[in-house]
Amino acid sequence: MKIFVINAGSSSIKFQVFEMPSEQMICNGILERIGSIDAVLTYKTPSSEITETGTITTHKDGFHKIVNLLLHEDKGVIERIEDINAVGHRVVHGGKLFSNTTIITAEVKSKIKEFSSLAPLHNPNNLEGILIAEQFFPSAKQIAVFDTAFFQGLPEKAKKYAIPNKFYKEDGIQVYGFHGTSHKYVSEKATEYLGLKESKIISIHLGNGCSITALIDGKSVDHSLGFAPSNGLIMGSRSGDIDHAIIFYFIQHLGYDLKEIQRILNEESGMYGLTGYTDLREVQLAANNGSKDCILALEMNAYRIKKYIGAYAAAMNGLDAVVFTAGIGENSSVLRKKVCTEMEYFGMDLDNTKNEQRSNAVREINRAVSKVKILVIPTNEELEIAKQTFQLCLIETKQS
Repeated sequence: MKIFVINAGSSSIKFQVFEMPSEQMICNGILERIGSIDAVLTYKTPSSEITETGTITTHKDGFHKIVNLLLHEDKGVIERIEDINAVGHRVVHGGKLFSNTTIITAEVKSKIKEFSSLAPLHNPNNLEGILIAEQFFPSAKQIAVFDTAFFQGLPEKAKKYAIPNKFYKEDGIQVYGFHGTSHKYVSEKATEYLGLKESKIISIHLGNGCSITALIDGKSVDHSLGFAPSNGLIMGSRSGDIDHAIIFYFIQHLGYDLKEIQRILNEESGMYGLTGYTDLREVQLAANNGSKDCILALEMNAYRIKKYIGAYAAAMNGLDAVVFTAGIGENSSVLRKKVCTEMEYFGMDLDNTKNEQRSNAVREINRAVSKVKILVIPTNEELEIAKQTFQLCLIETKQS
């Protein structure tokens, strides 16, 4: 079975094709800068790579180019559209309604649109990807994998806010959690690597969006992102945790309206607000060149992560391993070192030499004497989506 996995963003489309159940990746790629004259499409197979640049005005135009490459006479991976059996879509917010991977129907699409108010930077683009994929792959099963589904089992004491009960019961205002496919994937890899039947793990997903979750025996018991993917850790352009009184102050004393405040906190804050950069590589380079703003921003970023590690170790009454994953978590030895320094009380003892090494495999970066394992595990959200899509297809086939 060939499964096409799509992660549609505001100006990008990430994609992979997997042969299942072997989990063999037969092509992957990304289309960036949709809506510009210098859009870039990268397409890779095990034996070739193609990069195209030019004007791509819409997601649909970009999708058309991706499909043409899939069907390419020499470098394509399918002979006809019908060779794709299912399309797995990443959808960020599924509210309370979706606790499992779901076949996409008209009702499901309606709910994804409804939940766009909870994830305005993500759900509309996820839905756009679904609508376009339905046009290009009409015979394939369209399946949604929700970021929030992994956190449906959060204990009530962790997911409920201290506001009047009616907002929780009637309006669904609670912690939903995000990056669920990533945390699920790396926590399973960590558990397998550690060989523990019972485990207490903290998974730290660090990319442009960031989150940290506490897991007991593979199940999340607390999580940094809440009602929307905007609080918790410091992110590329999102503020993470702030005192909500600041929002009232913005309105009452500084004259901002709610739309402006939403833009500031989601698009102009985080590392960008502190340094002028969203890319951590640029922040690190500027810090190396003596930028005080960038030096402080890195310290603030690491400090926030350390506070969450302490809180989650307390919440779980123990800690077996800390996992770093995603683009920054996997590649920034600088931030990992800042997070893991002066954490001996928690049993974390970083090996600086191992921390500087690179690998695509699960690896330890702790010293042998460290009581807590410090792991770097490359995430593969697309593979996790493919696995969940395949499992649902099997269930549907058996039932029919």
